[in-house]
Amino acid sequence: MTTPPRTMLVVGGGIMGSGIATSFVAAGWTVHVMSPSQKTRDALPASIRTGLSKLQADEALAGTVGLHASLDTVPWTDLALVVESVTEDLPLKQRLFPDLAARSGARTILATNTSSFPIGDIARGLSEADRPRVAGLHYFMPAHLVPLVEIVRSEWTADWVVDTLEAWMRAARKAPIRVNRDITGFIGNRLQAALIREALYLVESGVTTAQGIDDAVRFGFGFRFLACGPMKQKEFSGWDTNLAAGNVIYPTLCNGTRHGRMLHEMIEQGRIGMKTKRGFWEYTDETIAQEKAAYEKKLRQAFELLQSELGS
Repeated sequence: MTTPPRTMLVVGGGIMGSGIATSFVAAGWTVHVMSPSQKTRDALPASIRTGLSKLQADEALAGTVGLHASLDTVPWTDLALVVESVTEDLPLKQRLFPDLAARSGARTILATNTSSFPIGDIARGLSEADRPRVAGLHYFMPAHLVPLVEIVRSEWTADWVVDTLEAWMRAARKAPIRVNRDITGFIGNRLQAALIREALYLVESGVTTAQGIDDAVRFGFGFRFLACGPMKQKEFSGWDTNLAAGNVIYPTLCNGTRHGRMLHEMIEQGRIGMKTKRGFWEYTDETIAQEKAAYEKKLRQAFELLQSELGS
């Protein structure tokens, strides 16, 4: 197993930043987190402790995390990796990365956890010497539990950066995949977008309900995806069958370039989900807590099932 360097920085201590920090702490790294928000810094130790407990790691390690109100107090000479996890705001990230590059060493990898912006757009303002050490390191929420991490390269990202990140992720018992082209949405979000577009179309068209969609995914094809992915599953069933079925189904699929009217109306009515206690379903504080607890319990059980396949 590759032994990682031991010191990294997470810039941004929100939900994603906290989860990323937890993952590195559990993997044995010395972790620093920078957030200008006192409230965020105050909440981080408890959040990381909770995450470590769910990973069955030593909760006391949360007390080793260095918390910083600004970049000025970060031990820059020690850092092997910086992971930016600030608000999904492209101008903000474009302002931040030149500062990160100027403060860090020439072999410090600079990663962004953006879920939507091209990595090249974030790295474009850097010098020719610094652009090659910038890559995407895209986690999925909750970052400490979901194994997948996308390693995204821009047109400038150096091979050694991608190779090193993959080795580090495997050593941290993550499941890294390489995104070899700086494409909008990367891989995971593009696949999710294709599914949700068709799901919303089926509900809006009256074909089924939101519950029907969830049951079809969870207890049908999604149930099989924990055991193997869609490409391997079709190796079982045969690509000849997929070709025949696809030629019949594809012409009938939704191919809209914008969401349908139903979702716009839901947003206008404030039906955006648990944040407003109503979406396709109605919620109370109690049912939200119950739903989140059940969700996390299933994620932890799935995480345990996949442990033997993670790590190098």
